[in-house]
Amino acid sequence: MKKKQTSKGRKGGGIVSATSNHMERKKIAIRDMDHIAPGGVRAMQRKKIAIVGVGLIGGSLALQLHEKKISSKLIGVDTNEFHAQKALELELVDEVLPLDDAIRESDVIILAIPVDHMVALLPRVLDKVNKTQVVIDLGSTKSELIRAVKGHPKRGRYVAAHPMWGTEYSGPQAAVRGAFEKVAVAICNARESDNDALEWTKKMFRKIGMRLLEMDAEAHDLHAAYVSHISHITSFALANTVLEKEREEEAIFELASAGFESTVRLAKSNPAMWVPIFMQNKDNVLDVLNEHISQLKKFKSCLEKENPEYLLELIEHANKIRSIIK
Repeated sequence: MKKKQTSKGRKGGGIVSATSNHMERKKIAIRDMDHIAPGGVRAMQRKKIAIVGVGLIGGSLALQLHEKKISSKLIGVDTNEFHAQKALELELVDEVLPLDDAIRESDVIILAIPVDHMVALLPRVLDKVNKTQVVIDLGSTKSELIRAVKGHPKRGRYVAAHPMWGTEYSGPQAAVRGAFEKVAVAICNARESDNDALEWTKKMFRKIGMRLLEMDAEAHDLHAAYVSHISHITSFALANTVLEKEREEEAIFELASAGFESTVRLAKSNPAMWVPIFMQNKDNVLDVLNEHISQLKKFKSCLEKENPEYLLELIEHANKIRSIIK
């Protein structure tokens, strides 16, 4: 993108197998940072903020950065010309600039692009920032990204974050107002970030209504595999199962209920985003997939062996999720 663009305005045995105890064995520590430091959301100096990747996540964040008066100016960066123009039309950003120009003009640079591109881009961005600029990423995996900048002389200017929010849609037109209200955000390896960069980032997230958690990158990636990544793989697999069956029975979708739609909703998610996530987090994803397949085999065995008692036990155990997810 060569030209500067601007916007005019703003708009089988036991129920739980040994694999599922993996998280307990790792003794993962998660700290609720809001319990540690609940204040500091009022007086924030407005900053010039560049958002690299003005899609669903970047665009939704742009809306809140403006509405909460956190940004004095929002600069978009996107290699997709359609997305760049759409972000201007929707007034998500004030202008669109090439990456190097955006870095020079910004106080804060936020990366909201697929994680495979993030690994290559983050070190380059840190090469170009000064000792006062802040770099934040919003990627869904963290270990490989943090390894990519280990030992970088400006590592302290970078804060690794993952807002636990998303939809099955993509692009700037999918941006949602108030998307991050009452949503958790994980900040990883916080001690490796400079205190001023970390504190400003925490204030930003709190001001847009998020609940802060702190954990190390490996713990984050394991948890994300269990609560996010497996949901998407299951949805993709179920969608493919039904699409194969639909070849034989064209009327199958006429019978689809709201329950089916909610289960396969995530199958509409952007593959360019999810393939890199699965590959970067493959060890943890394989761990949870093995457990999930084990659970499916138990249901299959109940039906094959006509064992309604154990089938009832499996479903009743699954019902315990009610106490966790209201």
